[in-house]
Amino acid sequence: MTGTAFVIGASGQIGRQAVRALAADGWRVTAASRGGGADESWPEGVRTVRVDRADDAALAAALGDGCDVLLDCVAYDAGHARQLLALSGRIGSAVVISSAAVYQDERGNSFDTQDEPGGQPRYPVPAPETLDTVAPGPATYGTRKVELERLLLAAGDRLPTTLLRAGAIHGRHSPLPRELFFAKRALDGRPVRVLAYGGASRFHPVHVSNLAELVRLASHRPGSRVLNAGDPAVPTVADIAAAVDAVLGARSEQVLLAGPAGKDGVGDHPWALEHPMVLDMASAERELGYRPVTTYEQSLPGTVEWLASAGAAERWRELFPLVARLSDEHGDWFDYAAEDAWLASSAG
Repeated sequence: MTGTAFVIGASGQIGRQAVRALAADGWRVTAASRGGGADESWPEGVRTVRVDRADDAALAAALGDGCDVLLDCVAYDAGHARQLLALSGRIGSAVVISSAAVYQDERGNSFDTQDEPGGQPRYPVPAPETLDTVAPGPATYGTRKVELERLLLAAGDRLPTTLLRAGAIHGRHSPLPRELFFAKRALDGRPVRVLAYGGASRFHPVHVSNLAELVRLASHRPGSRVLNAGDPAVPTVADIAAAVDAVLGARSEQVLLAGPAGKDGVGDHPWALEHPMVLDMASAERELGYRPVTTYEQSLPGTVEWLASAGAAERWRELFPLVARLSDEHGDWFDYAAEDAWLASSAG
């Protein structure tokens, strides 16, 4: 049974795919975004509306008489939870995107502590939804997501909400395409890939089509719950580097560091974890009947070809301002001079 669906953040990476999946499933979809535009992949019948979700009155007006299911792709904190709950009388159920960044290990380490001495998290493999989370609060991305989750779960009688704790989201239209790290090197003809932690880092990915499938299934089965969201398998970063090279027809040597990247940042990469982050997908399979629609390897060519066709190697700062900011604040993703200097000193 389907009905009406309202998607907040419809123009983003997740929203584009979810709108298409819901519409194909028979839902009458309203796609809400700040620009109010439509994606070329959406079928006819998808209604678009321009709205800034920060404007409570505008969001309420756009929602109108309400919907059977609301998908929120861009909710980040307690304020967003309260905003949704204020509209709960007009929403049958909700699906809200959360993050695996909420988890902490038994020592209290998390993604928030990974740059501190001894702060690398060591999660159980696989990590279930019952794992402890960081404390709620406004300090970090993870703590804000926990605020969001707890408020929505506490109000499950008013607004049944499925919270999807996504891993490393990948696919077309990503504002943070981790694959750019290797795609640009291949396109630039870089001969080596220097990888910390022996190239063995594993950070559970989730393709947007798999995330959209979880959204579609949760829309049919309203409930108050948290579920992990991930692909069927978790490649190592060395596997990812080789796979990106293969898509672009590149040949490179992998230089593997036994430990973390050095002070110059050589060997660091966007998947750099000392210990694996692998999500337990059993609950999603049991509660929703989840079956992935793609794998990382199957979906990778589409992502890499999108990056290449967009001119990402030359225009990456313009195309991906979030990557540019992270690169400026936490170490240059493409500091080839430092890499060459390190390789020269290592050879000597």
